[in-house]
Amino acid sequence: MKAFENALVYVEGEGLKKTNVSFGERISSIGGKTDGAEVIALPDNAVVLPGFIDEHIHGAGGADAMDGTVSALSTIAKTVAAEGTTTFLTTTMTQSPKNILGAMRAVKEYREAAPAEGARVAGVHLEGPFIAAAHKGAQPLEYVAKPSISVFDEYNAASGGAIKIVTLAPEEEGAAELIAHLYALNIVASIGHTGAKCADICCAMKAGAKNVTHTYNAQSPLHHREIGTVGSALLCDELNAELIADTIHVSVPAIQLLVKCKPKNKLTLITDAMRAKGLADGVSELGGQTVIVKNGEARLEDGTLAGSVLRMNRAVGNLVEKAGVPLLQAVDYATINPARTLGIDGETGGIRVGKYADFAVLNERFDVLCTVRGGNIVWRAN
Repeated sequence: MKAFENALVYVEGEGLKKTNVSFGERISSIGGKTDGAEVIALPDNAVVLPGFIDEHIHGAGGADAMDGTVSALSTIAKTVAAEGTTTFLTTTMTQSPKNILGAMRAVKEYREAAPAEGARVAGVHLEGPFIAAAHKGAQPLEYVAKPSISVFDEYNAASGGAIKIVTLAPEEEGAAELIAHLYALNIVASIGHTGAKCADICCAMKAGAKNVTHTYNAQSPLHHREIGTVGSALLCDELNAELIADTIHVSVPAIQLLVKCKPKNKLTLITDAMRAKGLADGVSELGGQTVIVKNGEARLEDGTLAGSVLRMNRAVGNLVEKAGVPLLQAVDYATINPARTLGIDGETGGIRVGKYADFAVLNERFDVLCTVRGGNIVWRAN
């Protein structure tokens, strides 16, 4: 048994309070005595938050989900633990069926081995190949494919049933059928890389779509005669909106607009990070394409943004420091909101008795001091 003693803790449903937290793999008590527990010493400026959940991340530490190896997934898991992330979806991209199947099999093998190191792989975010060619962003055009239930089922089977989110363009032929199929399987259909109009979004929602992939990016913009995907994300309270809060993909005023328009439980921070996260600036790679990383920006050679090198603790900090979002609201965007989207809010996403002992311990500058996943310290600052 371990414990935090007289720490400032974000207790689910209660807010920040000075209290004790005792835990093994799961949280056993909040506010009780810590007799016999191994107390984890924290500095006075520490705040204990729920572990962050990243539902959309491609890679980190020089590794990418599309490498299709257990080793790559292990590298990503260990790297993101340093930013307070305790759970993530390994995110694929539009690629050949062979490469996507290889990535799926690696996730199945990794999850079956259930390593204790680093963050937990909760499943897969299948980003593509069922997207619109005109809104491919940094996805390779030659592998863009029409939505297909049979192709999806093949990928899902290879992953061991681990796919949790599928990004697709709802205006494409076969999309409505695939969305309904995903809904029946309790898998999140996410609207992204799309030129969808408002009517397309409404049809997708009726079929079961409930998420918008990296809102504002690689999708039809807001116009006063056709509000497109961006306008629909702002308008429709039912849709959960992903946000890359690096202030590069999305400006601060656009972040503030999204925060203002969305219900507090319908906005989720993501990093959309690629393999260069955690490395020095230089040349990297995404889906076989050269990526130049400089000054915190990752771009293809033609200037197209190619994912990010954003850390989740910095995403939370940007919302608070640059967009003026209250701390606990920003934390919810990175914890309980993605947990609800993924249907794992009974297990993680908040600090409550019975949930996994998943914690991100930060200081007042949003630096990560310690990350605990399932009761084990998976990262600690020197």
